[in-house]
Amino acid sequence: MKVLVIEPFSGASGDMIIGSLLDLGVNVSKISDAISAFDLELELKDVRKCGIAAKKVEFVYKGKEDTESGRHEKSYNDIVHLIEDSGLNTAIIQNSLSVFEKIADAEAKVHGRPKENLTFHELGDLDTIGDVVGCTTALLDIRPNMIISTPISVGGGFVETAHGLLPVPAPATLEILKESALLYHGGPSEFELLTPTGAAILAHFIHRSEPFSPQMRIEETGYGAGSRDLPVPNVLRASIGEIAKSMPLLSTDDVDVLETNVDNVTGEVLGNLIEVLMAEGAKDVAITSAQMKKNRSGHSIKVIAAPQDVPQIAYRIMAETGSLGVRVMQVKQRFIADREEKKVKVRIKGVEKEVGVKIGRDAKGNLLNLAAEFEDAKLVANELKIPLKEVIKLVEGHCLKNP
Repeated sequence: MKVLVIEPFSGASGDMIIGSLLDLGVNVSKISDAISAFDLELELKDVRKCGIAAKKVEFVYKGKEDTESGRHEKSYNDIVHLIEDSGLNTAIIQNSLSVFEKIADAEAKVHGRPKENLTFHELGDLDTIGDVVGCTTALLDIRPNMIISTPISVGGGFVETAHGLLPVPAPATLEILKESALLYHGGPSEFELLTPTGAAILAHFIHRSEPFSPQMRIEETGYGAGSRDLPVPNVLRASIGEIAKSMPLLSTDDVDVLETNVDNVTGEVLGNLIEVLMAEGAKDVAITSAQMKKNRSGHSIKVIAAPQDVPQIAYRIMAETGSLGVRVMQVKQRFIADREEKKVKVRIKGVEKEVGVKIGRDAKGNLLNLAAEFEDAKLVANELKIPLKEVIKLVEGHCLKNP
C-alpha cells in the first residue's frame, strides 16, 4: 500500500508542505498551472537548513493591484468565489474549499462571528490561496492510499497578528487542532511553527496521526524549508513508500471501563448523564436495565474512557446519579478503526444540502463503515419533509460513489 508520511518536527506551513512534495518528485508545472488561475507564479529555491538540502517555495503576484490591502485582506466569501470561479478541476476546488472552511470555522469560533462575515487579514493574502491550492494539487497528484503524520511541533511564546500579540499556538490554529485527530506538542523553539493554514491542510488530508513513523519501505524523501533559521533544521519531511505487510489491520488505543449499578434514577437523569459523560471525554456510554437486590428494578451504567479521564468521569457518574461507588476495570487496549469526519454536499430534491459523515477505515485504508451524521440528516429530512431514512440512504450512496 502506497503511504505518504509527513513529519512536521519543526512545524508546518503551506509552503513547507509544498516544498517537501516538490522535493519528493511532484511536477512543479502542475502546481504552477493551478495557481496561475489566481495570477500567482511559483518561485522555487534550493536552500540548506542546518546542513539539510530543502526546497523553499515563494509566490509572486502578477495581477493588477489597486491597493496593498487588496491583496492582504479578503472576506471568506471572496475567497470562496475566487476558488469556485478559478476553472480548476472539481477535486482541487472541493478540497481547497474544505481546507478554507476549516480555517473559517476556527476563526469564527475564536472571534464569535459567523464565518460569512469574516474578513481575513494575514490569511487573506493570495499566498494563502497559493498554499492551499498548491498543496491540494500536489497531494491529489501523488494519490497515496493513506497519509500519516507524526506529532506536530507547534512552537511556543507569542506571535504578532493584526489583533496584537497572541499565544502560540494561535487561537485559530488550536481550534483547528481541537477539531482534528492530529497529535501535537510544544517547542522546540519560541516561535510560531504551525500556522493556521498548515494546520488546516494537515487536518483535511491526514488519515492517521501516529506517535512514530510506521514500519515501511521508503522509496523517496523530500524536505520543504520554512523561512526562519532555527537551532534545529527548520524543514518538514515527507516520505513515500510501501507500508509493511505485517502491519496490523486495525489501530489500538488504551482504555478503561467504568461500571456502576443504580436504582431510583429516572430516565431523564440517565439520558442527561449520557450527554454529560460524552462531554467529559467518554468514548462510549451504555445503560441497560438490570434486576437488582431485593428485586428492585435498576440500571447498569458502563462507560469506556481513556485512563487519564477516569477519575473525572467516575466523579461525574456519582454526582449525577447518587451512586456511592464506581468500579474500574483496566483493559489493556481496544481495536479501533481509523475514523474520519467530514462534510459532504448532496443534492436532494433539487436542493444542495451539507451533511456530516463518519468514515471508518482499517490501517490499509480499506473502508469498513460509512454513516451519515444523524442530527444533520434529521435536520435535512425535516426541512425537506422527506423520510429520514431516505436522506441517510442518499448521503451514504453519494459518499460511496464519490470516495
